[in-house]
Formats: sequence, structure tokens, C-alpha cells
Amino acid sequence: MIRIILFLLLIALAAAGAAWMADQPGDLVLNWGGLRLTSKQPMYLLGLVVVVAMIAGVILRGLWKIPGHVRRGRRERRHARGRHAITQGLLAIGHGDSAGARAHAEVARRHAANDPLALLLHAQSAQLDGDRDGAQRAFRAMAERADTRLLGLRGLFIEAQRADDPVAAVMIAEEALKMSPSSSWASHAVLGFCCAKGDWAGALSIIDNNQSAGLIDKATYRRQRGVLLTARALEFETIDRDLSRSSAMEAVKLAPTLIPAAVLAAKFESEAHQVRRAMRIVETVWLAQPHPDLADAYSHVRLGDSARQRLVRVETLAAKTPGHIEGALAIARAAIDAAEFARARAALEPFVAAPTQRVALLMAEIERTEHGDSGRARAWTLRAVRALHDPVWTADGYVSDRWRPVSPVTGRLDAFQWQTPVAALPSDKGHAIEPSPFEEAMLAPRRVEPPREVASEPADAKPAEPVEVKPAEVKPVEVKPLEPTVPTVQDNAPLPAAIEAEPAPAPAEPAAPAPAPPPAAESAPPAPAPLFRSRTDLPKAAPAPIPAVIPIIRAPDDPGVDEDGPVDEFAEQIGPPKAQVGGWRGFLSRLGS
Repeated sequence: MIRIILFLLLIALAAAGAAWMADQPGDLVLNWGGLRLTSKQPMYLLGLVVVVAMIAGVILRGLWKIPGHVRRGRRERRHARGRHAITQGLLAIGHGDSAGARAHAEVARRHAANDPLALLLHAQSAQLDGDRDGAQRAFRAMAERADTRLLGLRGLFIEAQRADDPVAAVMIAEEALKMSPSSSWASHAVLGFCCAKGDWAGALSIIDNNQSAGLIDKATYRRQRGVLLTARALEFETIDRDLSRSSAMEAVKLAPTLIPAAVLAAKFESEAHQVRRAMRIVETVWLAQPHPDLADAYSHVRLGDSARQRLVRVETLAAKTPGHIEGALAIARAAIDAAEFARARAALEPFVAAPTQRVALLMAEIERTEHGDSGRARAWTLRAVRALHDPVWTADGYVSDRWRPVSPVTGRLDAFQWQTPVAALPSDKGHAIEPSPFEEAMLAPRRVEPPREVASEPADAKPAEPVEVKPAEVKPVEVKPLEPTVPTVQDNAPLPAAIEAEPAPAPAEPAAPAPAPPPAAESAPPAPAPLFRSRTDLPKAAPAPIPAVIPIIRAPDDPGVDEDGPVDEFAEQIGPPKAQVGGWRGFLSRLGS
């Protein structure tokens, strides 16, 4: 605006001067050699003089600036060549041409030595060649300049990480964080270092700085702060319970669905006899994601309850998420503790067809605890080996038995999630453990029939008489009456009354009924339960007949009769026999013999 006003004033002054000169009387005569100019109006001649003077001034000014233009042109051409070299060098680094990147870096260093991109090209070309020392020198040169200081610190941080020098890396990151609080890589590095050494106060301050700098939004800030507070509460649970309690309660407010925070807060509320508040905390997280730790905290929310009371409380919690496997597992666990095996079986029944490892192990425990059935328990244990995996705490492929605030692989905060681990790739080899008919038979449901009445013995039935067999060359042997053969059964059989009778094949012709043994006396004690029961799912071979005379057969390990003749008792060694000499002496003695 000021320039426009000055321009208008100059135009007004020039017009006023021209009008004043036009009003002045007189003649203007110009003699130059043979040229004579006469004008009644001196204004025209004056204008001609001014124009000539201006042209001369422009020419002189141009001649004066010619050296400067030459220098500027040379500088621009060098800068253009340097920029072209930098561009081509960065493209060469992009497609992995280390030789081309090195050549372009040298050209850029000659033509654009002070360009920050030339320094970056030199550092990255050294990294591509594996020249760590050259890369560090380039990054140090960048860190000494004000405009590239942060970029140089970033490069030095990466080189320190590659050299496995965490102390130098953290110091560089802290320096970069002081210079630029909004630097995400520096704050992430310092945050991971604080979490690794358990400096939760420093980690919380970094989270606050990230939120004020706009690096994270409010929801992420609340979640990360809740995770750090939970980690501090778990660490100080047995050291400073007041600090642990306050941290856990604040973590529950910031992250209501964080499982470890809810479990710890419910524990503290239960100890303070705030049962309803503790139950409300657990129920909120259970609706978001059921977890076995939540079920355990909910069952023990009131101290001193019996196992049946805990079972009722767990059933109430599981009813909030019907059909979920965690609820069924929690009910089964509480029912086993309360000796309510029928409830445990009913809870696990929907998941028995395709069980997970925890379902199979609980079924094995039920079989072992309820009936002492070691066979079925062993079968369920074998089934658990190849069963589906249960959810675990997983972060970046790392499986942990407990929740952790930071991933041990990448150092990422709040990386552990309750999920099923990644399944392995399919193999072209067979399974290590194949299902067997024995296992399938062991896991088959039992069929129990009511006891059958024993028919009375006919009056004309008589016991079998003992048979005497007298071979020609063997001493007669008296054979006792043969008892009815009892099939071998397993040790997990019920009482004899519950054993299912084996169906007999129908004969071609009707046969006379076999004589039944006489009924036992009423005063006789009941027979003990057999240790084994018959298998109904396997074919039963007919028992081999027992011969009347058992021939004498030489055992496999029997040396037989010495056929070398009688032994001379006077040639035998008197005294105890000597033991075989061991070591190299024994080897030489055996070799010589």
C-alpha cells in the first residue's frame, strides 16, 4: 500500500514539473557537430536527453553485473548437478545398487557438499555397503548441524541398535526427546527402556508428554496409562499395598476392560469387604472378554465360602455369557472342587466332541477323581495332547503364562492379548499320536443293565467227576475239576451286578440247558468286586482247551543238560569264584584266553 502511494506521488510530481517547464518562455538550441536542433518547446529536448541517459545507464549496469551473473550461473549448474546426483543416488539406494549409490554420493559431495540430502545420501550408501564406521561419521556430521541434528541422532540411534548397544541407544533417544518432545521414535524408545527397567513413573511422564504433544489420542492415552498403572500395581502388590491399591483402582477407571487390573482391583475390594463392588468390577470385564482369572476372582470374592457356594456364584457369572467355553470351564472347575461331578460333566458336554486341551484335562480329572478310573483318565490325557489349543497371553508370536505390560520382542506397550496362538503349518508327515481303538473304546459311554436273576439248578444236575489220565511214559497226574473260564476285564469295572452279559452265538440245534452252580448260602459274605471287566467292543476269542497232561518243554533261557560228561570234583577251584576283571586288564585277559 505504501509503495502504491509513493508511486502516485512521483507521477504527480513529474506531471507538475512538466507543466511548469511548458509554461516557461524561451527557445532550446542543441548544436552537436553538424547537427543543430532547435525547439520552441524545451520539454521535448529534455525528454530526449533523459531517455539517452537512461539507456546509457542500463548498458553500464548490465556490463557491471556480468561477472556476478557468470558466477551465479556456475553455482546453479553445480547445484543442479548435485541435486541430480542426490536424486539418482537415492533411487539407487531404493533399488539396492550400492555401487551406483556410492558413485552418486561422491558426485553429490563434490557439487553439493553443504546440502543435507548429500550427507543423508553418503550415510545411507555407507549403510548399504555395510560400512558402519562411514555411516556413523556421516550421521555425526549431520548431528553437528542445527538443521540436520535430529536426523543425525536418529541415524546414530539406529546404528547403536544394530551394534547391540542399548545404553548408547537410550542416551541418544533421550537427547533427541529433549530436543523434540514430539519425536515419536525417541519417545517410543525411552518408553520401552523405562518399562524394561521398571521405571513406571518415568513411563507415565512420557505418556503424558505424548498426549500433550498430540502423538496419541485420548482413548489410547487412557489405555496405555491404565496398562502402566496395572504393571506398577502388580509389582508393588507385596511391597507397598497402598500404592498398589490406588494404582489398580485408577487403572480400572481408565481401562475398565483390562483383565489384570480388574482381577487385582477385585482382590483389594474383597479384602476390604466390598463384595458387591468387587463383583461389579469382574462382571464388567467378563461381559467384554471372559477369562479364567476373572472366574477365579469372582468365585473367591467372599472369603471363607464353601466349595458349593463358590460353585453357585460361578454359575451366576457364567449365565451372563451363555454358551461360552470359559463359563463352562469355570463351572466344571468349581464343580470338581465341590465334588459335583454330574454338574461338571453337564457343563463340559457341549465341548466334548471337539475338546480343547483344558476340556480334555478336566475330563481326565473327573474320571480319576469320581471313579478312580485310571484307564479313561489316561485316554483323556492322551487326547489332550493333540486337542485344540486354548487361548493364552500372546504378543508378537511370544506365548507367556501371565500378562505382561510390554512385548519382549518389539517393546510395544499393551501388546499381550488373550487369544489362541498361531497354528503351525500343515505337515506332510503323519501324526505323532494316532487315535487307537483302545482309546476310542475307553472313551465310549458305559452301558449299565440291571442284574439278571440266576436260574435255579436242576435237581438232576451233578458236578463233574475228576478225570485221571495215565500216559505210558509219564507219571499219572490227577487233574482237578475245571472251573468255568472267566474273561479278563479291566480295573475300571463296576460291580458284578452291573456287568453286561456277553451275548452267546445261537447254536444250530437246540441244546439242553447247562447246569447252574448251586446258590450260595445266605450267611456267606458277598464276593468282592472283580478287578477287571469284559470288553464288549472287541471280538472275544474262544478259550483254548487245557490239556490233561502238561508236557515238559524246555524254557528259552534253559541251558539244557551238560553233555560234556561228569565234572571232576578235585579239578574244581576251592573257594569262592573270582569275579571277572574289568577295564583293560580284563580285556587283555579275555583276549589271551
